[in-house]
Amino acid sequence: MTDSPVALITGGGSGIGAAVARQLLDAGHRVTVTGRGEERLRGFAEQLGKPEGLLTLQGDAADYGHVRAAVEATVTKFGRLDTVVANAGYATHDTVAEGDPAGWRDMVLTNVLGPALLVRASIDRLKETRGRIVLIGSVAGHVHTPGNIYGATKWAVTGLAENTRRQVTEYGVGVTLISPGRVETPFWDSYGSLPPGQLLTSDQLAESVVWAIRQPAGVDVNTVVVRPTGQPV
Repeated sequence: MTDSPVALITGGGSGIGAAVARQLLDAGHRVTVTGRGEERLRGFAEQLGKPEGLLTLQGDAADYGHVRAAVEATVTKFGRLDTVVANAGYATHDTVAEGDPAGWRDMVLTNVLGPALLVRASIDRLKETRGRIVLIGSVAGHVHTPGNIYGATKWAVTGLAENTRRQVTEYGVGVTLISPGRVETPFWDSYGSLPPGQLLTSDQLAESVVWAIRQPAGVDVNTVVVRPTGQPV
């Protein structure tokens, strides 16, 4: 167990992040999960039976001090870091011409600055293990939709993934962008309802994330777009 791989997942107390954490734990990884809500993190750990290989840390993914502390706490507890998953993010579900700008700043900082801070805080540790950076993007970061501010943040994540890859590949560190279509998660709570049509489950999407993480040494899967069957755009 002391030599098993170690992953750090931001925003991992629910939804996709929690599903990835569960599947990695089942595969024998040790996992740190961060999130803003202490109660949610505690409930997640209790749901899993508080496994020895799980560390939960409250923190803001858009605060460099919090992110750096999470990386160091992970290495202190587990002795290494092999994978980081920049999963924290959310949508205000409004548009540039009609939305409320009051909510945009925090969304942009979480969705765009957050992944960049995670890369910066973890890269020296990932160099040591020749590990992997996983950024959770979105189909909205590949397809234009009218007025979509959230989509603009995910276009930024799409660019960040490739820009990061071009720098860190020389260190032996892999970078994977996972861009999900519609997934049934708490992401839609502030929207008011689930979108129409078939949706992926968090576990289905997590399988793609874990597949990318568990690629053989020397294999760098870079962009994976995962839609539910029936989603046309």
